[in-house]
Amino acid sequence: MQSDFSKPQRQSLLGIFILFADSLQSSIRALFPILIISLFNDKNKTYYLILGAVVLLLALIVGYLRYRNFTFFVDEDNEEFVVHKGILSKTRIAIPLNKIQQVNLNQSLLQRILSVHALEIDTAGSAKTEVTIKAITQKYALVLKERLLEEGFTPHYEEADYADRVEHEQKKQRPFIRVSPVSLLKTGITSNYVRSFGLLLAFFISTSQYVDDYLTYSDTDAAFINEYFNKVFLLRFIFSIIFVILVLTLLVNLVRTMVRYYNFTVTKQHNALLLSHGLIATRNTIIRPEKVQIVSVGRNFFQKKFNINDIKIRQAADLEQSRERRKMAMEIPGVNEQEKNILMQFLLEKMPERGFTVVPNIRKVILNIFRLIIIPVALFYAYTRLVTDVAPFLILIPFYVVFIGILIYFGFRHNRLFISPDFIIMQHGAWDVENDFIAPHKIQAIKLTQYFWQKSSNVGTVKIYTAGGNVNFGLANFTQLKKLTNFWLYQVETTDKNWM
Repeated sequence: MQSDFSKPQRQSLLGIFILFADSLQSSIRALFPILIISLFNDKNKTYYLILGAVVLLLALIVGYLRYRNFTFFVDEDNEEFVVHKGILSKTRIAIPLNKIQQVNLNQSLLQRILSVHALEIDTAGSAKTEVTIKAITQKYALVLKERLLEEGFTPHYEEADYADRVEHEQKKQRPFIRVSPVSLLKTGITSNYVRSFGLLLAFFISTSQYVDDYLTYSDTDAAFINEYFNKVFLLRFIFSIIFVILVLTLLVNLVRTMVRYYNFTVTKQHNALLLSHGLIATRNTIIRPEKVQIVSVGRNFFQKKFNINDIKIRQAADLEQSRERRKMAMEIPGVNEQEKNILMQFLLEKMPERGFTVVPNIRKVILNIFRLIIIPVALFYAYTRLVTDVAPFLILIPFYVVFIGILIYFGFRHNRLFISPDFIIMQHGAWDVENDFIAPHKIQAIKLTQYFWQKSSNVGTVKIYTAGGNVNFGLANFTQLKKLTNFWLYQVETTDKNWM
């Protein structure tokens, strides 16, 4: 592999094994039902062995052809990065260099064993990675990344040691933020409760459904079921399951955080930040302040006591795909207050001030009570009148009402919009309180909404669109929201700053 990227070249030769493993994985997923049947079928073992050998051979052939037909180079005349790929159907991808948003260097476990990296090129025009080079050595990956990201880059192809010098310069740069294992431990036991709890609850519900189907359609005596699965047993079982789910939620969050964000470091490279992390699979991501659209800082009660913050950074994406882009927001977990201020100063160019405050109308509480308490409780009560077997579960209604009522109260208490000449700060959340920071010149569009039944109370909702996602605020005074909208539109039209 040459350091002159103006000439078409292939990946590292070890890429054959990477692409073979990738093709084999895809084949196993497609043939998974057949593989499961073969494990429990004593007949036709020879047939399944032959089928497995054919799958391995085809995966190897496909991996080699994907390696052979994949070439890439930098078109210096047109300022484009060009990729050719495909086996039967050939594809040519040309990406303008000025459209490249970020270049990530990742390593799976197999890539770490083979000492190669995957280089991902991401643009603002897609919710997915535009191009992925599966196998490239670290030395040339660093040179290619610098070529694709640095404006005014002057190639030194005549220097044989240029790649070595770039790698040496990268290693000399020391991280100015390093998230310690203690901070990751604090983050793991204090974050992502709702997501993990929901996944585990869904798992237990589906498992209980399978058990119920088994007891229903098996030869299990009905008297045995009624004797041991009485109302008291069911209530104890439910509370035990909830307790187990809570414990597993903490363990899952802890393991996920420690593995995903292990050795998390933030390094300054020119006018950008390099994020590096990962235990099994490593990831390196470049963030440029001018391309950042929204910076979110979140923490809950325990994280506040531990003095840690979770920072999410959203860069540009198509407005139609902003929801997918929001899922891909880059996270910096477990930073203390001082580190948070340093990152905010770098990403937003100045420390944001809160300015004056806009609060939602009390009708938002009433609406949430009606939507989250009155309607669900009424439907559940009506269901218990039709199905007598679930009547004992009415005892859970007071716990539900109190829990949701607390969330509604704190959600309303924390919901605020802070306005200053330089920033819009949207605060939201009941337990995990997040602050979304947006510079007015990053605004792409603004939408004001007021339904006909809201006109008499003069309330409405504002939705701010950016290239990195959207934020909503309401219900609030509609006259005030219109004045703010006009002010923001005036700022957008008169600013000399670019949105990226």
